[in-house]
Amino acid sequence: MRFTAFAFLITASAASAFAPASKTFSKSSTLQATVAPIQTKTKAPVFDEVCETTGVTLKRFMAEVAMLNPEISELTTLFGGIETACKAISNLVKRSQLPSSETLGLEGEVNVQGEDQKKLDVITNDLLKRALRFTGKLGILASEEEDTPVDVMPDNAKKSEIVIDEGEKYVAVFDPLDGSSNVDAGIPTGTIIGIYEHDENCILDENCIGEECTEQEARCLANTLQPGTNLVAAAYCLYSSSTFFVLTLGSGTYGFTLDENIGEFVLSHPNIKIPETSKIMSFNEANTHLWDEPLQKVVTGWKEGSGKSGQAFSSRYIGSMVGDVHRTLLYGGVFGYPADTKNKNGKLRLLYEGAPMSFIMEQAGGLSTTGTQRVMEITPEIVHQRVPIVMGSKNDVQEVIDAYAEYAAKN
Repeated sequence: MRFTAFAFLITASAASAFAPASKTFSKSSTLQATVAPIQTKTKAPVFDEVCETTGVTLKRFMAEVAMLNPEISELTTLFGGIETACKAISNLVKRSQLPSSETLGLEGEVNVQGEDQKKLDVITNDLLKRALRFTGKLGILASEEEDTPVDVMPDNAKKSEIVIDEGEKYVAVFDPLDGSSNVDAGIPTGTIIGIYEHDENCILDENCIGEECTEQEARCLANTLQPGTNLVAAAYCLYSSSTFFVLTLGSGTYGFTLDENIGEFVLSHPNIKIPETSKIMSFNEANTHLWDEPLQKVVTGWKEGSGKSGQAFSSRYIGSMVGDVHRTLLYGGVFGYPADTKNKNGKLRLLYEGAPMSFIMEQAGGLSTTGTQRVMEITPEIVHQRVPIVMGSKNDVQEVIDAYAEYAAKN
């Protein structure tokens, strides 16, 4: 039997299903070891000189990767759909402020986070679903704008009921338009995508009854509730002065820029490596007094130039995660949306914001932490679970980790 995803998610809300973290830091919870930042459970693909050649198109790049790594060849089709969606969204964003545009204003609905949905949120969410659905390579997706994971197999495309069924090889999680609340002001926005393998054990027996069905449903839900270490690929599109497409397949981070003259993403930033030390921080400093004591201490040291680097930091904060992380990747620095007394678990969503962006950051040589735990190692309990995040240059983020560990040792 097919079943609605609401059957097992309707009782779990993003606000209540993830219990607030305690403000007491125990030794066992704070000692995040300095691990090799590229440790994942998936096999890293092999690249060659073509993948390092500036000017290569994204299509050519993915074709080369597929030839060298046949086991992930189906990602070529999937990324083709994502690429097309990003181009379409880029055009929508650029035209959104024209008086004739039908994308202005609010949709009149509220998403599962309790946030007002802008028309652009809904349009971009639908656009991405369509682009991914017709690749034929995707089983299930989870989005910021969806209450539940959605089956995207073509057989179910016209059904009004949201269902999860046996799918294809991959699971996609995404935030269709990060920073959409700022789009009216022309602030950079972006799309975040994470790709997991689809568990073939997600099989539903049409004759199951009662608790048998519940157990099967739980196994299928687990397809979306995976830690970042299970990611096969992650990417983001940034809609700004240019349209950027940055991706990782588990073997480095690569940046492409849209050449509108030929309509193709071309490799502009091969094998991005974030500087290990920096002097730029990117936080909403209006909340400093609400942060955990260890983080307050580190940030104060950075401002005064008394931190481990001995340099006084400058502040650069857009308020759009994709824009802030993109700058941090290229210039170095620390981006953070930490926990505070108002938001005990932070505000960024683990599954489709925190984990994919952490994967990209770590593959570029950076670190990503909650302060007490590697973000990539956290297994979500619900689709829209929130998580505190500090990510960026290795040495600077390590300073934050050490501060939490020192605080735990004293308390």
